[in-house]
Amino acid sequence: MIFQNTQGGSISISDSVFKNIAGVAATNCFGVKGMAVRSMTDGLVHLLRKEAMGKGVRVEFLNENTISIDLHIIVDHGVNIPAVSEAIISEVRYVVESSTGVSVQAVNVFIDSVTMDD
Repeated sequence: MIFQNTQGGSISISDSVFKNIAGVAATNCFGVKGMAVRSMTDGLVHLLRKEAMGKGVRVEFLNENTISIDLHIIVDHGVNIPAVSEAIISEVRYVVESSTGVSVQAVNVFIDSVTMDD
C-alpha cells in the first residue's frame, strides 16, 4: 500500500487500485486480447474476464511512492510482439503515474499466450 500525506490529510492507495488501473490500460492497447492467469490445477493459461483482470497483474512496492508492475497478457495472433509490448509499457506507466501520482520504476510484460481466433 502507498501512503501519501497532503495538506488536508493522508491518502492510502491499495495494490488492487494499481492492478485495476494497469489491467485496463494494458487491455486498451492494440493487439492485446486480455489479461492471463495460469491455472494451478492444469497449468494452462486462461483469458481473464474484465472484472477479474487484476489477477493477471502483480504490483511490487519498492520504496516510498515507487512501484514495479508485472503484467501477464494474451496477445492476438499476427501482431508484432515487441512493438505491442513497448506500447503496453508506455501506456501503463503513463496511466498509472498520471492517475495516482506514484512513480512506476518498471513495467514487465509477460506474453503467456497468443490467440489463434478472431
